[in-house]
Amino acid sequence: MQRLRVRQALESEAPKENIVVKGWVRTKRENKGFAFIELNDGTSLSNLQVIIDEGAQGWDELERATTGASVSISGNLIESPGKGQKWEVKASELRVIGEADPESFPLQKKRHSDEFLRSIAHLRPRTNKYGSIFRIRSEAAYAVHKFFHDNGFRYVHSPILTGSDCEGAGEMFRVTTLDPYDGKKATPEDDFFGKNTSLTVSGQLAAEIFATSLGDVYTFGPTFRAENSNTPRHAAEFWMIEPEMAFADLKDDMDLGEKFLKSVVSHLREHCAEDMELFSKWVDKSLTATLDTVVEKEFQRVPYTEAVEILKKNAKTKKGKDRFEYAVEWGIDLQTEHERFLTEDYFKCPVIVYDYPKDIKAFYMRMNEDNKTVAAMDILVPRVGEIIGGSQREERMDVLTRRIQELGLPEEEYWWYMDLRRFGSVPHSGFGMGFERLLMMVTGVANIRDVIPCPRTPKHLEF
Repeated sequence: MQRLRVRQALESEAPKENIVVKGWVRTKRENKGFAFIELNDGTSLSNLQVIIDEGAQGWDELERATTGASVSISGNLIESPGKGQKWEVKASELRVIGEADPESFPLQKKRHSDEFLRSIAHLRPRTNKYGSIFRIRSEAAYAVHKFFHDNGFRYVHSPILTGSDCEGAGEMFRVTTLDPYDGKKATPEDDFFGKNTSLTVSGQLAAEIFATSLGDVYTFGPTFRAENSNTPRHAAEFWMIEPEMAFADLKDDMDLGEKFLKSVVSHLREHCAEDMELFSKWVDKSLTATLDTVVEKEFQRVPYTEAVEILKKNAKTKKGKDRFEYAVEWGIDLQTEHERFLTEDYFKCPVIVYDYPKDIKAFYMRMNEDNKTVAAMDILVPRVGEIIGGSQREERMDVLTRRIQELGLPEEEYWWYMDLRRFGSVPHSGFGMGFERLLMMVTGVANIRDVIPCPRTPKHLEF
């Protein structure tokens, strides 16, 4: 017998005889002499209806085929007389593979809160919402790789273990083989690598190595931040997409970011239409319009100084009330409420803010001629705010050395980074985008914990 996945069965162009479908029971309805089973195997948002008659092989197992149980069903794929479905399976045999105790199985046929489902993250992908999220996540990862491959970028595997702090913020997870509780006074020299070691916060510095040798490259992998931030936008472990281009300036960087976002969103709308529709219908009714602006409208580009002036002029509502919780002054890092105002209310489209004050940006960003700002840019999108942050990198060795010294960073840890400027330095640019932020944008989901399989947040390390 030929095994069909549920998606294959639903998309079939003709009836099929002697097929097998396997999956988990979503619902079961019994009538006198026959029963209906809604079956799902994770390949589709839609279920496949199965009809089994009394007397069919395995009918006596029907009682064990409760919600959540895994089953194997043999039979024929036939046209369905019911509305809203083209095909159904007429079962000749039912076999229960794995039972699910109906008294304790937590996913019954009702709406469950996101908070509850986070507590059972090992089971939540079996729900409609989370099944759709993780199918979209899978397709989005493919779309990322496809975009860069089609545009001539090489994929670089950046290291997870590092001795350098890319962001210079010091919020890194320490990695050690030493027992911190044995009471002995060990030093970094006693450890496995003989020095302080951390989980990476970014693949950027490694990407710069390969950009200055292979040309256009990108990394796409897990990164870690030890920020004690219990917010809907922060996680201790997340995935980053970080392209890096040699012989490229800030304009090239902005062009790439805009092109990249438009490409990935367009790909998902084409290849995940059914799953995306679930979110536009039940999660965020403005989602379709938001994604339309990302794909169809040219991104507005505005210098940071001008953006601050716009925000200051609009700090009060027409009724004289404060529009923003956080005050706006030149030199601040824009908050999400500021970013959303620019995209949703003022420009009504995605916005690229560039030339930020040097004091709120990382050491590696190229200093502008005013010595006050750096060639950095953030891409802001409606409803989410910042989704991409990037810059032209500082290729001048003397300026980069001065910045490292100003920020009190350990110069000896960046000796190899300085070599990239010492031997054949070139202008180069790149950006970083949190993969989960992208998923939040395309689904309308408001909490990062709901777009990553097993969330890692302060005091939470389950699954």
